[in-house]
Amino acid sequence: MDYQFTIIVPVYNEEDNLPRVEKELLEYIKIASKKTKILFVNDGSKDSSQQHIEAIANRHPEFQYISFKENRGLSAAIKAGFDYADTELVGYIDSDLQTDPKDFNVLLEHIKDYDLVTGVRANRKDSFVKNMSSTIANGIRRAFTKDGMDDTGCPLKVIKTVYAKRIPMFEGLHRFLPAMILLQNGKIIQVPVKHFPRVAGEAKFGVWNRLIGPLMDCFAYLWMKKKYINYTVEKHS
Repeated sequence: MDYQFTIIVPVYNEEDNLPRVEKELLEYIKIASKKTKILFVNDGSKDSSQQHIEAIANRHPEFQYISFKENRGLSAAIKAGFDYADTELVGYIDSDLQTDPKDFNVLLEHIKDYDLVTGVRANRKDSFVKNMSSTIANGIRRAFTKDGMDDTGCPLKVIKTVYAKRIPMFEGLHRFLPAMILLQNGKIIQVPVKHFPRVAGEAKFGVWNRLIGPLMDCFAYLWMKKKYINYTVEKHS
């Protein structure tokens, strides 16, 4: 198959969500504006997620997977997805499906003119504490990065793969994907998308890693920005 778009789905202990993930991503593939395949990245799950993933991949050729030996975190899972992607475009969605896969078509409408298109969750369906901690964390991050993004934690993004593969990921940097595209002199835009309550499984992030953790990561980003190497090859033989 001549696929154009790979959707990365990080998975960590999401056995209760995976049947729904299979159903909704299959529905999206049928109406996707780009020829799409799915890449599960099992981040060392301790439940039966891997068995579910392998069964899904056996049923549907559009689904592939990689599985970590041990839990390495969301940034590592996304980075691995970028490394394994072999299509022109790469996307990312959480396996809790609090965002709608169909909204990928909304993001893809803009990717011709931009190098990263990220969703911004309109009318978020999370708790007050979760919303407030995310709002504060996003404000701190914007002050450090000047990326102009209101919701970099939104788990719905589309990136040109050539830019994604050049992102030097480290733990926590998944929150800085737009800023890392800007370091490459790329163009970014945010687009409103739908948001839903979590219906199964448990949230993997608490107040600490939603608020204090990102503050620490901001200093790592500033170091990265100072040391970042960016170049363009004009000719080669």
